[in-house]
Amino acid sequence: NVLGCLVMGLLTELMALYWSPSAELRSFMTMGVLGGFTTFSSFALDVGYLSSRNNNAGAMGYILISVVLSIIAFFSGSFLIKRL
Repeated sequence: NVLGCLVMGLLTELMALYWSPSAELRSFMTMGVLGGFTTFSSFALDVGYLSSRNNNAGAMGYILISVVLSIIAFFSGSFLIKRL
């Protein structure tokens, strides 16, 4: 997860400042390749996107909701299996 987020940060800044690949190539590299490597990098990209647009409340809400719902879903799945 950490390596994927590092590469996502490097790649998105390179594309923003020095390199302008097509939208298709940008999506393939960020959501496709890195998203497949670690979905956490896609999560970090979404947070970065919201923050870069000065939507810090949205970014924090997205973080909170994603983490809390993921943990609730984990324990719900565990609970359901234990009840079988």
